[in-house]
This record gives sequence, structure tokens and C-alpha cells, in this order.
Amino acid sequence: MYKKIDNDDIRFLIDTCGEEEVFAGEDISEDFSHDELGGVEKYPEVLVNVYNTEQVSKIMKYAYKNNIPVTPRGQGTGLVGASVAIHGGIMINLSKMNKILELDEENLTLTVEPGVLLMTIGQYVQERDLFYPPDPGEKSATIGGNINTNAGGMRAVKYGVTRDYVRGLEVVLPNGDIVNIGGKVVKNSSGYSIKDLIVGSEGTLGIVTKAILKLLPLPKKDISLLIPFKDLPTAIETVPKIIKSKSIPTAIEFMERDVILAAEEFLGKSFPDNTSDAYLLLKFDGNSKEDIEKEYEKVAHLCLENGAYDVFISDTQERNESIWSARGAFLEAIKASTTEMDECDVVVPRDKVADFIRYTHDLQKELNVRIKSFGHAGDGNLHVYTLRDDMDDETWKLKLKESFDCMYEKSRELRGQVSGEHGIGYAKKEYLHESQSEPYMDLIKSIKTAFDHKSILNPSKIY
Repeated sequence: MYKKIDNDDIRFLIDTCGEEEVFAGEDISEDFSHDELGGVEKYPEVLVNVYNTEQVSKIMKYAYKNNIPVTPRGQGTGLVGASVAIHGGIMINLSKMNKILELDEENLTLTVEPGVLLMTIGQYVQERDLFYPPDPGEKSATIGGNINTNAGGMRAVKYGVTRDYVRGLEVVLPNGDIVNIGGKVVKNSSGYSIKDLIVGSEGTLGIVTKAILKLLPLPKKDISLLIPFKDLPTAIETVPKIIKSKSIPTAIEFMERDVILAAEEFLGKSFPDNTSDAYLLLKFDGNSKEDIEKEYEKVAHLCLENGAYDVFISDTQERNESIWSARGAFLEAIKASTTEMDECDVVVPRDKVADFIRYTHDLQKELNVRIKSFGHAGDGNLHVYTLRDDMDDETWKLKLKESFDCMYEKSRELRGQVSGEHGIGYAKKEYLHESQSEPYMDLIKSIKTAFDHKSILNPSKIY
């Protein structure tokens, strides 16, 4: 049993961080009781803002000694309840640790605290002709949150995911010890890759208090293609052919007309074209317009040969922004169109994306429930949303479970995985267990025990 917070615990936190940084009971904002999706709700007993590693270490040592559960928290933009304090206890808000500490242009690295926003990093390095490629849709997320979910985003098809850009980490362990993992080195075969265990661990193994990120030189030019098709299966079946052509775009996104219309209404702006039922949205980047043209012309011809109605070329900043701002608003637009929703964040092999989307179309008719989707066609990561609309509580719970059971079963059949980039957290534990073998889950439990045998750090998440 975990210890309940008492006045002595609150006094300790005030002595460590200052009275103005500690909130208890009704003083805790409702925002800290849930994440972005809101399906999992629970208040911490006490919320504390931290500003440095030493404060985090002191709190963890105290919590470890007194058996108090601790939930690390960034901006709360997650979608699986990973930053919700299921057992109450202490919530550590890391979003105030938001300094950019060092830009090393010789080694192409950026050292940051965990509360720095993704949009801040992107703007900071771009102004210096550098590039941080991971590009998840939620730009107001913290880098700590991105690291803890191994966030991917739209550029993953060409550049990879967050794990590929984390060179080193400073981590506070559950017992309060501070460890430094990795560094600025490019290669490292020095024992187990603890860094890669921390990345994607959803705050269950340690608290990231500093990160060394790998940067690239900034591509000078980018061009987007908006390609309409008669239907989504035709569009998505073209994607493996694009990848095979060796002209790999920076991003390959898929979208359907009704999601585009929802985004237009949400933003109050028109999309360049909304007359077709399905689209691929591609981006190419490089150092000259000529280099990019060679790449996209080959892909444009390939798409037309495979059923595309047209190819709209967007080569100005204004046009690109209108297309990609609409794509970035899809989640919020779908959310605004219903009373409540939940997400199935599956990833399947690229050649099975069309099969999965076809299945969701059939499923919404079979279950009489609205299911909307968009996603990263280039890496097989699908964002599929079951919408509540006007269902009562009992009907919603039943329809949500039915739809998720069916979709996760289909993903297993297609040899996919439960989550492509949003993690497991609290909400998706059941589906991870169903999709993995007992020995696999035993390994996960053993890793958690090795780091945190008291299970005080973000307990009840993942397994």
C-alpha cells in the first residue's frame, strides 16, 4: 500500500521547492487530473513545480523512503493517460524546467531541459540553419514527453523517430540517484543501451532531467504534393510503390474528405482541394529546387499511373502552410465534431495499411458508430478514432470496447503493434497484454523491477 500524503510531506515539498510551487487539494488545477484525450481522470494529492535536477532527486529520495507514488508530468498532451496520477501521491511538473542549455555546432547537438517545447526547439535550431527532424503533430508537447513516448510524427518515414535523435540523457532514478547515460558520442557499444530503454518508457523507469539531441543541417528547400485519388485503398496501395521507387519523401500522409471538411470548419480556412474522397500528402526536402524536382517528378508520374486524379504542387511557403496547418489540425477538428472520443494508435506493415482502413470502414457500419482516421501512410502508423456523438454512458462504453477489441484484433492479424507513437500508458494496457506473449511481458516487468522494485514511479502504467 502506498502512503497517503500528510502535512509533513507537504512541508518537505515546500522546504525543497518553495511554498508558491506546491499545490494541494482544491488548489490543484483540473488540467492536472487528465491528459489531452481526457478518458482517464484522477487528481494527484499534491502537485509540485520543479526547476532543477537536484529538486527532482530530493523528491524522489523522499518518496522512495516513504513509499509515495510519483507521477512525472510535462504539458499533458498525451493520449493514453500516462501522465495521470492513478494512485494520487505526488505529481512532479517538469514543464518549468524549460531552458536550452547548449548548442554545440561542432558536434551538431543541442542540450535541453525536459520542459522545452518541441516548437521552441524547432524554431531555435532553424534560426541557426540546423534541423531537429522528429515532427509529431502536437508542437506544444515538451521534449521530455516526446522522449518518454518515442514520438514519431510526419517526417519519420525519411528521418526516423525521437529515439534516433537522443544522444544522451540525465535521468533521476526512482531512488533519487542521478545517472548520465550516453553523451555526445556518435557510436556507443559500452554495455546495455540504457538510454534506449528510457526512451519510450513513459516515465516508469526514471525521470529525464536533461537531454542531448542530435541535429542535422537544415534542408534549404521543401515542396509538397497534394494528390487526390478516387478512394483511400487506391491511394494507400500506391505508398509501397513510392517507397520502392527510391525517391523517399520526407513525409507521406493519408487523409479522407470528411476529415478535411472537419479541419476546414475547425480552422475557418479552405483546403486547396476537397473534391476527392481520398488524398496522399507528400513532402520532399533537399538543398536545391532541382534536386527536389527530380525526386517528386518521378513520384508524381508513378501516382498518376496508379490512379491519381491529379498532382497539385505546393512550392510556396503560403501554400505549404495552408496544407500542413490543416493536417496538423485533424485531431482537434475530429475532437470538436463529437462529444468524446478515444484513439486506436496502431501501426501495421506498410503494405497492410489499406487492409486495415478498409476494415475500419466496414466496422463502423457493422457497429453503427462513427470511426474517423488519418495517419502516416509512409510508416504504417494509423490514428483511428471512435466517436461518441450522442450515445449514453452505457452504450458508449460498450461500443468503444467493441470497436477497440475488433481493431486491435485486426492489427494482430496483420502483424502490427498496439501503438505506433502515443504509447500504452494506463488506457491501452489491456491491449498490450493481449498482443504480447507471457515471456515478453515478464521481461517488461523484470525491467521495471530492476529500476523500481517499490513501483513508486508512475505506477500502473504499461503493465
